[in-house]
Amino acid sequence: MHINSSSYNRVGFLKLYFLCRKTKPRPQVLVSSGLAAAASPCSQRIRKYDAFPGHSRSKRSSKHYRCFSASAPDCNKRTPSFSYVVVGAGSAGCVLANRLTEDAHESVLLLEAGPKDLLLGSLRLSWKIHMPAALTYNLCDDKYNWYYNTLPQAHMNNRALYWPRGRVWGGSSSLNAMVYIRGHAEDYNRWQREGAAGWDYQHCLPYFRKAQCHELGENRYRGGSGPLHVSRGKTNHPLHKAFIEAGKQAGYPFTDDMNGYQQEGLGWMDMTIHKGKRWSTASAYLRPVLSRPNLKTEVRCVATRILFDGGRAVGVEYMQNGQRKKVFAEKEVILSGGAINSPQLLMLSGVGNADDLKELGIPVVQHLPGVGSNLQDHLELYVQQQCTQPITLYKAQKPFHMVKIGLEWLSLFTGYGATAHLESGGFIRSRPNVTHPDIQFHFLPSQVIDHGRIASKIEAYQVHVGPMRSTSIGWMKLKSTNPLDHPILQPNYLSTDIDVWEFRQCVKLSREIFAQTAFDPFRGPEVQPGPQIQSDADIDAFVRQKADSAYHPSCTCKMGSPSDPMAVVDADTRVLGLERLRVVDASIMPSIVSGNLNAPTIMIAEKAADIIRGRPPLADPGVPVYQPPTLETQR
Repeated sequence: MHINSSSYNRVGFLKLYFLCRKTKPRPQVLVSSGLAAAASPCSQRIRKYDAFPGHSRSKRSSKHYRCFSASAPDCNKRTPSFSYVVVGAGSAGCVLANRLTEDAHESVLLLEAGPKDLLLGSLRLSWKIHMPAALTYNLCDDKYNWYYNTLPQAHMNNRALYWPRGRVWGGSSSLNAMVYIRGHAEDYNRWQREGAAGWDYQHCLPYFRKAQCHELGENRYRGGSGPLHVSRGKTNHPLHKAFIEAGKQAGYPFTDDMNGYQQEGLGWMDMTIHKGKRWSTASAYLRPVLSRPNLKTEVRCVATRILFDGGRAVGVEYMQNGQRKKVFAEKEVILSGGAINSPQLLMLSGVGNADDLKELGIPVVQHLPGVGSNLQDHLELYVQQQCTQPITLYKAQKPFHMVKIGLEWLSLFTGYGATAHLESGGFIRSRPNVTHPDIQFHFLPSQVIDHGRIASKIEAYQVHVGPMRSTSIGWMKLKSTNPLDHPILQPNYLSTDIDVWEFRQCVKLSREIFAQTAFDPFRGPEVQPGPQIQSDADIDAFVRQKADSAYHPSCTCKMGSPSDPMAVVDADTRVLGLERLRVVDASIMPSIVSGNLNAPTIMIAEKAADIIRGRPPLADPGVPVYQPPTLETQR
């Protein structure tokens, strides 16, 4: 569906300065019996949403009403039934809704806890989501966001870290920074070794290509005709050029496609931006197929439990408009709520660690101790340098410039509003004998403070840097049996010595890049960590005080072999020990990949759709991947 500039709310945009720069206070953290939960306004907002009409249905001749089975609950009533019930219209759920309804004989109900990505349910897209430069507004606003917080972290000065997760059509692909990074080929080969048979790189690459429509055209690594539009940055900013050149001067290679043959090196990053607008999975996969008669969507509905008939999943119970409702699946229930919501719903439904479930009085349907375990995330921090020239995004945050940028975007979808500004970055190896990059950079010609809640104070540039394969593994558990209560999140950040060492390297190597002559025309004093931070002990203390989540929680419903006691789903995404229940999202990653998670999550859903439909897997045997000439570091 083509939506032109008239579809956006121009009048509302004039409030951009007051909305986008509105400072949100950090959620208060309540600590009880050693456990913390976020006292966020999100729960109240969800309850408020339940009072609003939430029905969204594609054009169809009749509703799906039938009795599922004689033993199914409420079978004496006329209950809605579909081939598949997909819980979560996020990065994976939108893909499944599209691919599964390609078969006109199958029907899909797509449930989403949040609203549409539209203005007041109209056909006008919300500029707060679809303007790339406005991303910090939604990252720090609970309207489209679950607004999670972790437990206080013992190795990070007892700080509770903030985790935004999408609660809207498109999920986190409607909130993220739009960076399209797949990870390294070895990540997927490792998945195979970890028990996810058929998920090695040669079997995953074709699904990355299938999803993608890259503006630079198709080759062996890039797709050219998929629904997910991917582009390169258009600003041509001198600070981005300086960062890439400084990397070369520091001894790192240039890579022209970090999603292709060679991830290693610095270069221009791909982004899910199309014609100046965010290209979420709602834009790419869901909205174009809303007219299909075999697809129905529901919004503002919170799934409360999976309905079981013995060991078979037969439907989903959810709350909407203050009412408890049930829907039945003739074939399968598919959870695509993400790395927090999917394991939470499993546990609420009696699938998880039996001891934990019994403590809360939840009847055990299937003992799977891996549910909520194996929690992994990327940490990052900002190394910031003052800029001596007035070329950063500092002025763009002033009211006059914000209105000017906004009006250009609303009229033409061009200019500073048409990018998230994270246009350069890259991957390097931290030390000898590392076979593939373990440090990632995102460069930004601006200063970020408190997740973007606070406007930058000075002309400055920064690099977001962090290790890619943390050895600190965490867990999540239910706080209560109330589906609206946020679960307890314990990522165990920086709990291993190697993670601390790698972060120390991140700071040192970032400083080394910023010290190169390419930055001589721009370099002012170091803002963060600051010139006083030099010793290893001081750097470690800085990391513990300033590192924050990169918003990549994953791996909480691990895919693996049935013989793995911590596996939750098998290589076909089926929940172990149960029938007709799958999980398809970032939670099933056996281990976190070396990069951002939106692209891999979309790939997972594309591949899972073929598995569900019984199609033979795509493969590209023998695809070449760059191997460093030596296991010494590039420098």
